[in-house]
Amino acid sequence: MIAIVDYGIGNLGSVTKGFRHAGAETVLTGDPAALAAAEALVLPGDGAFAASMDELRSRGLVDVLIDVARTGTPLLGICIGMQLLFEESEEHGRHAGLGLLPGRVRRFDDSLVVPHMGWNSLSFPRPHPLFDGLAPGSYVYFVHSYFCEPKEPGDVLATSDYGHDFAAVVGRGNVLGVQFHPEKSQAVGLRMVENFVRLVATHTSGRAA
Repeated sequence: MIAIVDYGIGNLGSVTKGFRHAGAETVLTGDPAALAAAEALVLPGDGAFAASMDELRSRGLVDVLIDVARTGTPLLGICIGMQLLFEESEEHGRHAGLGLLPGRVRRFDDSLVVPHMGWNSLSFPRPHPLFDGLAPGSYVYFVHSYFCEPKEPGDVLATSDYGHDFAAVVGRGNVLGVQFHPEKSQAVGLRMVENFVRLVATHTSGRAA
């Protein structure tokens, strides 16, 4: 069972539909016990970083997300959900994130039109099972004004270019994040969702063995 984290923020219906279309058994829930028991978590989101963290705190979800990730359960952050994986954001001040990945979230330069919105291509500096069946240059759909700046270059799994290269996909072990919206990225996004579902199945079968 893949749990979509319901904290009142994000395209919850579209994300849930996308995972179910990929053949995943899913549940949309904000119950900490249900999240802790899931085989994988998906943390969606849109809007502001600080407001998203406030919602997670008010619903008692911060500790469960950190604990679940540290046990090795696959966790995928989408859009703001990816940004929340990092230590802090400079959006409207400085705000602490979940701290699952070292680094911070920064605003695009004022010389650029923000938000960065629309289709943009991906480059893959290194292979990853999340990209199985996808060609370099595949297009996905972005809507964001801030970008993640990981401290460790090895945590950057894919990049895109908007004024400069930025992290479009990040990951370390079981913790993964995509800055774009796979649920809005048509065939490429669906394939990435399917690949994550396969990763979860492999992880689950490995634990059972």
